[in-house]
Amino acid sequence: MSAALTTAASPHVMNTYGRLPIAMSHGRGCRVWDVNGKEYLDALAGIAVNTLGHGHPKLVPALQDQVAKMIHCCNYYHVPDQERLAQMLAERSGLTNVFFCSTGLEANEAALKLARKFGHDKGIERPEIVVYEKAFHGRSIATLSATGNPKIQAGFGPLVEGFIRVPVNDIDALKKATEGNPNVVAVFFEAIQGEGGVNPMTVGYMQELRALCDTRDWLMMIDEVQCGMGRTGKWFAHQWAGIKPDVMPLAKGLGSGVPIGAVVAGPKAAHIFQPGNHGTTFGGNPLAMRAGVETIRIMDEDGLLANAAAVGEHLRGALEAGLQGLPGVKEIRGQGLMIGIELTKPCGVITQRAADAGLLLSVTADSVIRIVPPLIMTTAEADEVAAILLPLIHAFLSE
Repeated sequence: MSAALTTAASPHVMNTYGRLPIAMSHGRGCRVWDVNGKEYLDALAGIAVNTLGHGHPKLVPALQDQVAKMIHCCNYYHVPDQERLAQMLAERSGLTNVFFCSTGLEANEAALKLARKFGHDKGIERPEIVVYEKAFHGRSIATLSATGNPKIQAGFGPLVEGFIRVPVNDIDALKKATEGNPNVVAVFFEAIQGEGGVNPMTVGYMQELRALCDTRDWLMMIDEVQCGMGRTGKWFAHQWAGIKPDVMPLAKGLGSGVPIGAVVAGPKAAHIFQPGNHGTTFGGNPLAMRAGVETIRIMDEDGLLANAAAVGEHLRGALEAGLQGLPGVKEIRGQGLMIGIELTKPCGVITQRAADAGLLLSVTADSVIRIVPPLIMTTAEADEVAAILLPLIHAFLSE
């Protein structure tokens, strides 16, 4: 049976994804195999999720051990690994308290609720939050409203009110948009926009924004769902700017594939929620917490932050050398193992062409090739990514 027939076999799955005709079977390290035995080099990592790759020899037995003990326990009771993981995240972020949920969308929803409650506690009846062009924070009604992509908002109005949208890396535009507005309570942004096209906030901009939030008593909320957890070579991408947010949603890579989300908060926001203000059924369950604890432990033991920085620099250098001066290449950008190659025309077909050549990646924002591999990737595997991808880009741009 072909992979195409396998993926088309069930008519009962809702048609929400433009899937490739591939069905995955298993993986090991940075390699995965489909049901027909075809091998792929994984430079997508489940969209920046599989931090430790596939079948990691330290993670698998830990998860097997936890599954045999307890998978789920509701939040009526204490979950010891919640405390362990919360401490690990507090130590690495310099923040103080953590709320656990199951997805990045949930983490971002919680951040938006925190901001609104922060405003209401100050007597602001209609709090407003600054968000950004090209941002992506999720697909619930509230996070969709905060997102800056009209295409994915279409058909789901009316959107939630209370957002002020500004361009990235333009502090004057932000000041102008909020001038004289007493209802602003927070600024919400991705340190590096993921779905929006791998667009980094500059170090200088983040520093200016931190100062402005302090001056105006706003919460600085940084969505690190995709760019956090070591992907850029630091635990969190905003740390390149030497700042601390007040609120930081996390998810994706935190559990190496086990669904998990978190909202990490500093002193200004850590105690806004009180019992009854927010909650979740699955968030903080023993399996997800064990996955988070083990992910961070293994990242430390194996030096994966340094690896992400070094291998990312190596891969970016190889891509820049292979694409230098090529008409149709607009920009190569990102940090560590979060790299975007922007072309001057839509390039969605490259996703399938790369898969045909044995490489998994994605195209986002229509014209940006996104590379977000497991943080265990080696320089040899990075060279292999470049060896497969560069000819595809050259061929595509010559069409």
